[in-house]
Order: sequence, then structure tokens, then C-alpha cells
Amino acid sequence: MGKSSATKDAQALFQSLRSAYAATPTNLKIIDLYVMFAVFTAVIQVVYMAIVGSFPFNSFLSGVLSGVGTAVLAVCLRIQVNKENKEFKDLPPERAFADFVLCNLVLHLVIMNFLG
Repeated sequence: MGKSSATKDAQALFQSLRSAYAATPTNLKIIDLYVMFAVFTAVIQVVYMAIVGSFPFNSFLSGVLSGVGTAVLAVCLRIQVNKENKEFKDLPPERAFADFVLCNLVLHLVIMNFLG
């Protein structure tokens, strides 16, 4: 029996995504890894809470919001550093990274304050 058209379309999609990601600059791939790490830590904390419980709920909430907030800030950094994005063409990468660091500092100060 031949492959269905949906299977062929899915394989073509994955092949085009693979070839497009191969052309992605290294600095954007590093930021992608950082985003995946932040999301993975948030997911791990949710799984831990489901297994063990959420007795200090503010600690659980702080950890998940830290992971998600860090991922969002990293995605914003990736958008600003991408050379193909014409909206931020006048913004130097150093400025984008400084904004990322400052926003991360503020985010984690708020999270530490929420912990109590």
C-alpha cells in the first residue's frame, strides 16, 4: 500500500523545516536551546508538583513563572537579534542583550520578592 498524501505532506514539511533550521545562524540556535531549557524546567516543575504536591504553592508558582518568563524574554531577544527581521534593523545586538539582561534581573527580583 502506498503512502497517504498526509504522510507525504508531513515528511515534506519536516524536510523543509530541517533545511531551514540548518541555515539558521549559530547565535540564534544558542538562543533556541536556552528557550527550550527554560520551558523544559517549567514543565519539570509542573510534573514534580503533580507527583509530590504543591505545599508551598508560591514557591511552585515562582518557579514556573521564572521558567516561562525567561523563555519569553529569550524569544524577544531572538527576535531582536535576528538579522532578517527588518523591524529591529537599527537596534545593535549589544543593546538587545543588555535589555534582555536587565529584564531578566527585574523578573527574578520580582520572583524572589514573591517567594517571601
